[in-house]
Amino acid sequence: MQSKTSFFNGTLFRKNLTRFWPLWGLASFLAALFPLALLVQVLRGDYTYYASTAAEFTRTYYSVVGDAGPVLLLIYGALCALAVWSCLYSPRSVGLLHALPIRREGLFLTNFLSGLAMVLLPCAAAGVLSVLTSLAAGAFDPVGLGVTVLAVLGEAFFFFASATFVCFITGNAFAMAPVYFLLHFLAVILDWLVSAFARGFIFGFDDYSTGAVEWLSPAVYLQNELGFVSHFEEVERVTAYGERYIDSVLVSVEPENFHLIALYALAGLALTALALLLYRRRRSESAGDVVAVGALKPVFRYGLAALAALLGGQFLYSLFWGSFQSGRYFDVLPLAVCMALAGIIGYYAASMLLAKSLRVFRGSWKGILAVALGCAAVCCGMKFDLLGVADRVPAALEVRELYMNAAGNSYTLTPEADGALLEQVRAVHQAVIADEAYILSMDEARTYPSVEAKETDLTWESISLIYYLKDGGRVSRWYRVPVTRDRLAQAGTYDNLLDRFVNSDTVKARRLHLDDSFWTVTGGSLYVNVQNESYDLGSREAEAVLAAIGRDLANGDWGTYDWFRTSNGGDYAMDLSLEFDGPDGEGHDYITVVVCPAMTETAQCLKRLGLASDEDLVTYRELYPQDYLQDYEDTAYYGAQSGNGTAEVYGASGGVAVSPL
Repeated sequence: MQSKTSFFNGTLFRKNLTRFWPLWGLASFLAALFPLALLVQVLRGDYTYYASTAAEFTRTYYSVVGDAGPVLLLIYGALCALAVWSCLYSPRSVGLLHALPIRREGLFLTNFLSGLAMVLLPCAAAGVLSVLTSLAAGAFDPVGLGVTVLAVLGEAFFFFASATFVCFITGNAFAMAPVYFLLHFLAVILDWLVSAFARGFIFGFDDYSTGAVEWLSPAVYLQNELGFVSHFEEVERVTAYGERYIDSVLVSVEPENFHLIALYALAGLALTALALLLYRRRRSESAGDVVAVGALKPVFRYGLAALAALLGGQFLYSLFWGSFQSGRYFDVLPLAVCMALAGIIGYYAASMLLAKSLRVFRGSWKGILAVALGCAAVCCGMKFDLLGVADRVPAALEVRELYMNAAGNSYTLTPEADGALLEQVRAVHQAVIADEAYILSMDEARTYPSVEAKETDLTWESISLIYYLKDGGRVSRWYRVPVTRDRLAQAGTYDNLLDRFVNSDTVKARRLHLDDSFWTVTGGSLYVNVQNESYDLGSREAEAVLAAIGRDLANGDWGTYDWFRTSNGGDYAMDLSLEFDGPDGEGHDYITVVVCPAMTETAQCLKRLGLASDEDLVTYRELYPQDYLQDYEDTAYYGAQSGNGTAEVYGASGGVAVSPL
């Protein structure tokens, strides 16, 4: 009789399921708790708190897939993989396994399928109960259920496949879990470490995380990207007392970015195939090794050294040198020494783990030298900015959206709607870069405005720029720059360019959302210090006040930012704010306006509306003279307001702060 080659062994499959039943049994019990509780609520007729329509059930499904799925399956997939492949980590167990009359391909497929079944059983338990619940509630949505099932299958397969791959590159159960989680979060960890490192070298670099490689950390990326779009419609309802009201009812839900799960599932197939190739070449003697693949041992050794250098080097530098440095950025030589020390420690730690011995020092000078030279090369490369990061100003054609915050004002600009303003901001950015040496010299000299002088010719301002690029990238910069009266009058300086932007008529009107079809003023509030009373403004009152401020703007009495102002004593003692809403609830914005005596149109409007009288129109200095004594005038509000009497706006056009004088 001709023999057959089998790639699946049913006995081994059932043995795995029965052997590890406490794992998948407990997981199934926990997964079934919430849908079972919801089913009980439905059978009792009390389920409106959770869900009552098909769309609400679907929204719950998508929320679980996007929020809980990546985290739970990341952990549970590793447990199941570790369970079915634990035999590879003991010399006795792996010898017994490979003595079975089953080819390695058969062992791989059988164990893989049994482990995947263990991952899916809790999902199936929760899914069946959820379907029964939706059927009992008369809210079954086959499309939403189908999308959810496919999404869960894709997530479960990917995380179990990635855990299986890690099982085959490690030979030790205690190494598998750290390596698995490190690989899943390595991209975001490196992004954070490299960004922190770059901030200490590169002028203006302000990214704590660029997000450029976040897709290499699937759990983080899926949680951030997976979502859904809810569609509502307004329905008129009647209360038990006969009162009518308008209610927003969820009518449909669309998944967002769920195609990413399919891409990760394809990556899971590739990892599974690679794991099979590794298994076919895996030596049984590698059981117990931290790294079971010989070609990956140098990667592990120098990778751990690099991580230790980046993390430990910055820690040692801040501990022993950070308090002594004179500038804003790292001192190269001390940092290189600290990084080399931390990197050498990481190198020896990795060598000891690989050798399973403490005797790893003999002949290690070449590795130590490589680590030290690598640290020095990285520090020098950052110091001299060989990649030109500090000088980069994205071209207008590259920009999808630009966010700017300067002088307490923030704006969101797009090339299509704000081409001229965007070019002005780019010019400011280029001028700041050109004056890097001047800015750093002023900062190192600790040249700051004196609070003892009544008038100052110097102030410090922050400029934040975030370019969102069309290719999905992002360029983020933050600068703290000195602004002087002399340079404000010099054409071409960043002081002058920034002042021309902030105090242009276009930007002033933008702060009030004048001639902006997106925003509609819907209300506001007014607090009058003299009366100690607050008033809520209706939409008509808010429209009238906004129009009055617009007339003051046209007359040149509102919106000019005074860079050197240190007191708000000349402003009226009142707080005025206006609220704006976008169409269909797409956004909310508000502006807090400082009202001063020059704003006659606004003052007259407040009086016509009965919100203020002539007695209320007094300045802070007149109302609180004790706070504005000769010796105290320049310090009373300096610390709190950073030298600016401001009015603030938050929202789509950003947080805008303007001085009314």
